[in-house]
Amino acid sequence: REGEGRCEVFPVARDGEETPEPLSFSEHFERDGMEFEEPTPLLFSFNSPVGACPTCQGFGRVPGVDPELVVPNAQLTIRQGALAPFRTEKWSTHFRDLIREAAKRSFPIDTPYAKLTDEQRDFLWKGGGTYDGIDGFFKFLAKKNYKMHYRIYAARFRGYTTCPDCDGYRLRDQARYVQVGGKTIGEVCELTTADARAFFDTLETPPHQIAIAGSILDEVRRRLSYLVEVGPDYLTLDRLSQTLSGGEGQRISLATSLGSSLVGSLYVLDEPSIGLHPRDTGRLIAILEGLRDLGNTVLVVEHEPDMMRHADHVVDIGPGSGRLGGHVVFEGPYADLLEADTLTGNYLSGRMQIPTPEGRRHYDPEHAILIEGAREHNLQNVDVAFPLGMVTCVTGVSGSGKSTLVHDTLFESLRRIKGQYEEGTRVGKHDALIGAELVDAVEMVDQTPIGKTSRSNPVTYVKAWDAVRSMMADTHAAKLRGYRAGTFSFNVPGGRCETCEGEGVVKVEMQFLADLYLECEACRGKRFKQEVLEVKWNGKNVHDILSMTIDEAVAFFEDATPIQNKLKPMQDIGLGYLTLGQPANTLSGGEAQRVKLGAILGKRAKDRTLYLFDEPTTGLHFDDVRKLLGAMDALVDQGHSVILIEHNLDVIRCSDYVIDVGPEGGVGGGHIVAAGTPEEVAQVEHSHTGRFLRAVL
Repeated sequence: REGEGRCEVFPVARDGEETPEPLSFSEHFERDGMEFEEPTPLLFSFNSPVGACPTCQGFGRVPGVDPELVVPNAQLTIRQGALAPFRTEKWSTHFRDLIREAAKRSFPIDTPYAKLTDEQRDFLWKGGGTYDGIDGFFKFLAKKNYKMHYRIYAARFRGYTTCPDCDGYRLRDQARYVQVGGKTIGEVCELTTADARAFFDTLETPPHQIAIAGSILDEVRRRLSYLVEVGPDYLTLDRLSQTLSGGEGQRISLATSLGSSLVGSLYVLDEPSIGLHPRDTGRLIAILEGLRDLGNTVLVVEHEPDMMRHADHVVDIGPGSGRLGGHVVFEGPYADLLEADTLTGNYLSGRMQIPTPEGRRHYDPEHAILIEGAREHNLQNVDVAFPLGMVTCVTGVSGSGKSTLVHDTLFESLRRIKGQYEEGTRVGKHDALIGAELVDAVEMVDQTPIGKTSRSNPVTYVKAWDAVRSMMADTHAAKLRGYRAGTFSFNVPGGRCETCEGEGVVKVEMQFLADLYLECEACRGKRFKQEVLEVKWNGKNVHDILSMTIDEAVAFFEDATPIQNKLKPMQDIGLGYLTLGQPANTLSGGEAQRVKLGAILGKRAKDRTLYLFDEPTTGLHFDDVRKLLGAMDALVDQGHSVILIEHNLDVIRCSDYVIDVGPEGGVGGGHIVAAGTPEEVAQVEHSHTGRFLRAVL
């Protein structure tokens, strides 16, 4: 108490012995003259103020000059203009200063920036002699910040850089002084899941530490094992979740659920094979069978044939969709399902099938978009040709680089060229894109919701409700009452119920609980005033029409061509079971994507458009896949081009052209393994996709 947690003991020497060294004792957490905070779990969390680096606040990056914007193409040399800020006439004086200083230092100005040594890059950034360096240039711009054109020019190169204080580890110094097995927590998180498992499996710990941390180590090892077993053994532990592909995210969620290793539990999985290449489906099935063998019950909602084949018990629901479904049409073992006269049984047994096209559309090298030197993320500086005027499928195992190639590079680059650039989006690194003039527009048809509230629904999204409102306003009853088309809108005041403002439900805020939605008592969920509901067209009012399924509406509006043209494409692609007024926030991702496709087919656009689809078969039955393929062919027949990212073998074998990326995921991917017709790709021995294609062609 008197020494505030410290004391020194001076041993007394015995006769004839040297005086022993003083002994220091401390209650404090210290070493080598440095005092540390007593470690707590929060100290090692970048999400807590206790552990987060105070400079970057746990993000690992700070606003500053973005090196990738300063050097957009690292393959260029200094003489060729690798440093973007010095390319303009106004700032070319800095470029001339650099050239003069480089001559004095024998600096290689004709070597690509990517091949310069760390010392040479250090000179470019920090400067020397008469050359101020890139950092000095931006400090000069910062001093002139009061002038608008200086601010605008500096903003062109502003972005996020690695935090200088924590080196991107996101934690304060105190956390990074603590080591286990010679590594800090930041260094452990830099390991891939496979390397991390090996690190913890070989970690040698003294017996007294095993007594303290033994159960924690067992938990870490088990969870890492699950991560590796479900496939993404190439992902680093600190990988940002927003950069994961759909399949990677799905498998990590699965590993999280499985990591608890409970016994006697019921596991419910909703389409766990989404985003999985056929090669990885076997791993997933093995894990689920392992859970079953431990004494658990595993219930899977799935369309994947292999999953059904390995199931102990199959429940088939149908016979159709929406109001035509809801019945158990089969229940029993897989072998009996093959004999059952159900839609699923017919496809699995081969009595019904998706036919392979008799001929493929011909690939014309002159009618293709070529990307040269794609090298974003794990892409290995590849050149890729995307044929136009046909259905092209981009395949490969999860994490091989498909999304990086199609989303980040092709789509974002074309959007920028076509003037559709959105602030904040980054274009994947590449040298050139050739052939952009061959298409008039580019559209990404993904699974993002078509609306976040109950106001948005399929009939408004495909622009069919405008025609319905006009027809209602043309009725005799509406004209007598002076109603216009706007009266039949639930989005603007007039004919809508003002109690719920046309939503049909009233939101009750539950403070700390989720909001509650109750049926509106004034209109009983019908959205409109009573007098508006009295106006009918062919015996149906607006509420009756919104309650119709698309199948019913197509028959009902048989003579109304404008409405037919909007709704028929959605029926053709298998969405006939949706009601016209179904709230958009209740649609699944696959349904939202197909509603977007239906809207596109209903437009009958004349421009040559390139449509990009990311796994459009998500959540689709075999019969729906057949309808989807018909819609893709219809787009191509209208003069458009279609590129799909897909794992579904039926879609791949029915495509005109296949580009296989891989061969593995992460650092083992990023190469073009094969490109050609499905038959040609099937002959490539080292292509995982080709191996599975051989079995179905």
